[in-house]
Amino acid sequence: MSTASLPMTLPARYYTDPEIFRKEIERFYFGRWICAGRDSAIPNPGDYFLCELAGESVIVTRDLSGEVHAFYNVCRHRGSRMCDAPQGSLPGRRITCPYHAWSYGLDGALLGAPHAERPGFSRSDYPLHSVRAEVWEGNVFLHFGSPKESVAEQLAPVARKFANWRMSELRMLRRMVYDVKANWKLIVLNYNECLHCPFVHPLLNPLTDYLGADNEAPNPAYIGGVMFFRNGAETMSFEGGRRGRAYLPGLTEEQRNWAAFYAIYPNLLLSPHPDYLLTHTLWPKAADRTEIVCEVHFPPEEMARPDFQAEDVTGFWDTINREDWRVAELSQAGISSRAYTPGPYTKREELLHAFDRDVLAIDGE
Repeated sequence: MSTASLPMTLPARYYTDPEIFRKEIERFYFGRWICAGRDSAIPNPGDYFLCELAGESVIVTRDLSGEVHAFYNVCRHRGSRMCDAPQGSLPGRRITCPYHAWSYGLDGALLGAPHAERPGFSRSDYPLHSVRAEVWEGNVFLHFGSPKESVAEQLAPVARKFANWRMSELRMLRRMVYDVKANWKLIVLNYNECLHCPFVHPLLNPLTDYLGADNEAPNPAYIGGVMFFRNGAETMSFEGGRRGRAYLPGLTEEQRNWAAFYAIYPNLLLSPHPDYLLTHTLWPKAADRTEIVCEVHFPPEEMARPDFQAEDVTGFWDTINREDWRVAELSQAGISSRAYTPGPYTKREELLHAFDRDVLAIDGE
């Protein structure tokens, strides 16, 4: 095979150019379903959290019937932002603007508009601007445009594969937030290969065969695969992967023997394990900076046990995360050099090349 026909990494501009970054945010993030967080963060009517993306702020809340809604954080009077705290509970189960006290119901309808009543004014003309919201397996997804299909339709194969994890029933134990000086795509690429594991992850590498990943054929909505445990490991944690908790109920014997790593485009990294669920969401801040939110989830009945502990998992992933972020930042720094030119992917990096093809397709190249 000639060099010209080898699959190659992307040119530097895809990781450094502010204009390409801006276009990718519009096409990947504002033009696709994105994961905003877990619906368990808003268990009661009137609870809310904010989703912040590229200068936009969205209020995600739950109405009296239990349905999840999302609205631009923009008052219909004079445009003020209404919610400032990143999460909380809405007083009186209303969204009230702090500027002139216009108030809205949990369905976005304008309920109160002091001093606005006059001929020609109708409150029904001024609901909050909504954002499409759907809940998939306990994850809240938002779409800023008009999706061609629902999240459930888009991710049906993933839901079937991980049905036994009952992900919607799991609850977050710990959240870890990182500010990483690297392009968001480098995080996706690193997540989907373990060729770096022997050199970067001395704790993780003995637990699985880094050459034994069983990858699924690339899908337009996601890429991923599973890794099988070895050396007596039962999960991914400190102490050589010894499991300090019960297996998740419902898993088959085979499912107890592997961990999965799926990148759901553009921003959810979904990793089911035999005794917990690990998620990362990616929030691009600039061409060379990404905020990453990592959350670890367990069954609520397991967390209620008096002897429950999970530092072996949360501490383990904080360590692994920081190792990954370091090499992502090194990649960003090297790619930013004038000496960088695209290099060849190996045969074991097919998922990475598939992701690059999707990037080029979305960017129209």
